[in-house]
Parts: sequence; C-alpha cells; structure tokens
Amino acid sequence: MTIGTIPSISRFGYLLNQNMLMADDIVTGVDYDEDLAVVVVRTKRSTNYEKKLKKKVQTSGCAQGTVFGDLMELIEGAVLPKAVLRTSWLYALTNKINTTPSLYLEAGAIHGCVLAEEDRPLVYMEDVGRHNAVDKIAGWMFRNQVSPANKIFYTTGRLTSEMVIKTVRMGIPILISRSGFTAWGVDLARKAGLTLIGRARGKRFVALSGEERIVFDQDLAYVEEESAKHRRKAGRA
Repeated sequence: MTIGTIPSISRFGYLLNQNMLMADDIVTGVDYDEDLAVVVVRTKRSTNYEKKLKKKVQTSGCAQGTVFGDLMELIEGAVLPKAVLRTSWLYALTNKINTTPSLYLEAGAIHGCVLAEEDRPLVYMEDVGRHNAVDKIAGWMFRNQVSPANKIFYTTGRLTSEMVIKTVRMGIPILISRSGFTAWGVDLARKAGLTLIGRARGKRFVALSGEERIVFDQDLAYVEEESAKHRRKAGRA
C-alpha cells in the first residue's frame, strides 16, 4: 500500500525500522528495478536474516503490519533521549502542518508524517500506509545523518503498536498524532518511556505517556481551534 515515491529512501527506512540496517552501516550500492518493484540495498557488513525472518509479530498497521521478533525486545530495553515538549511548540507545529498544502489535506485517504525540531517541521512525507510514511522519514534521517535526540515525530495516523515500535527504533523521544490510539500502542509507549500524544487538534490533545517531558507554557487564549473544513478532510484518513 504505497504511492511509490522515493523507493530507495523508503526501503532504507524499512530496513532500519526492522533492525536489518544499522545506523552505522556503510551502504555500497542501491539498485531499483521498476518493472519488478524491487529495491536491493548492499552494505559493507555481511548479513544473514534467515533466522530473523522466521520470528514475526503481527501488528495493527495498514494491511496487517509485520515486525520481526527482536524489535519487541527493543521496547523492553529502550533508553530514549532526554527531551522537552513545550505546548507552545505543539500548537505552532500542528497549525503549520494543518495549513501546509499536501495530498493528505487534498484527498484525506492518505497518511502524512513530519519530523520536527521544536516548532519547525524539517521534512514531510506521505504514503497510503502510515508505516510506509514513517519508513520514509527514517530513510531520510539515515541518508542525511540527522540525529533523533531533540526531534519530534508527528503523524496523521492512529498511534498503533507499529507506529510506537518504529518511533522507538528511530530513537525519537516524542510521538504526536491528530488521530486516536490503540491500547497496545499506549502500553508499549509507557514501557519504552516514549512521550505519546493523541488527538492533537486545535486547543486539545491527550497525553498518554511520558507526561514528564511536557512543559505547559502556552496561553490557550491565543490558540485557534481547528477549522471545520480541515476536520472534515482530515477525518477521512
């Protein structure tokens, strides 16, 4: 379930988020066969994932997401960077994202993901499946050597177990969504120490885990409610 854009970046992100490509790996070659819809990534380090591929965990991602067994162990031992989320950044960031032209706002039936620093969006990626959109962010960070330490990850999609696992795998300490959440996603976020915020719309949001990172510095009198037009379009995703 993909719109097929930037396939090499997307596959870098997929391999990173499945713990198959390491952050310090040296990529020696990337081949993309458009007819076969196959991306081949070659690294200097030798790999053998036959055993890994036998241990799978089904998640709640679009079209039944799948992660491999050792990623669940990552949650138990996760140590995410110290970070702060000011509510002034949160409101400014969501307003910028909500007013930036995108396929998501145009069609609704697509997911958008944003990597941000404080209240500044750094990169915006879209795809049909939310897991593909987040993989594009991971791939972009890998290719551009971007540190996750002080970053915020925003998604239009639900906060599922897969979204939480991938955010933790990327080392990003804060995950925000304008949509809802699943019980397993919240449980995993709490175990990993991830700051998880759902239903971030207008003046409202729900802090689900990692509340200690949030600094309430915004006067709500100066925050606008989300427009009805935006709510109708965004509600389709």
